[in-house]
Amino acid sequence: MRGVLAAPPPTLLLLSKAPQPGRSKTRLTPAFTFEQAADLAEAALADTLAALALVPAGRRLLVLDGEPGRWLPPGWEVVPQCGGGLDRRIAAAFAHAARLAPRAPALLVGSDTPQLDPAVLAAPLSAAQRPGADAWFGPAEDGGFWALGLARPDARLAERLLHGVPMSTAATGRHVLDRLAADGLAVRELPTLLDVDGPDDAARVAALAPGTRFAARLRELAAAPGPAR
Repeated sequence: MRGVLAAPPPTLLLLSKAPQPGRSKTRLTPAFTFEQAADLAEAALADTLAALALVPAGRRLLVLDGEPGRWLPPGWEVVPQCGGGLDRRIAAAFAHAARLAPRAPALLVGSDTPQLDPAVLAAPLSAAQRPGADAWFGPAEDGGFWALGLARPDARLAERLLHGVPMSTAATGRHVLDRLAADGLAVRELPTLLDVDGPDDAARVAALAPGTRFAARLRELAAAPGPAR
């Protein structure tokens, strides 16, 4: 019991672009305009921020490409993303978390899953359920991953696990799992979630979570007059 009480709360990392037309959710076009795609990206980001606010944590870090806007609620530290590919940006986010809270586990998610239920993370990251887990892995339906966590984040470990992994492919998740296994880490798997990439994904996610900001914005766009929806 003493060990459970002494366990440091986790660091939550959210990796995202600042919503901006032409840079956010571009795979939603041409079904949606660049402006509409950015609106949906902002709604998805707001939903994810709200969900993570309900997960007990010691620190919440938004690792951001761009500038924060009206969508950013209190309680978040903003950290600029480093340069390079996604593999290096994710690894750098873990390295930053390790510098700030070296004894705390760190878990990173993206902003492509606005349907995220806070309980999906709160339970496995709780001090009572952490023993025996070296890492957490949330697979995405497309073969990637929506969440990755390390019980003992470390810059060199993050580099070994992520540098050189081909991102945004159907085999990305398998590559990361293989590296976790090669490093001898015990992995707890989280539920599989659907990333919002294209218009069909957006419709499915909105149906799964009709009460989200994302679903509400999608309904507004569907009801609006005009050729681009």
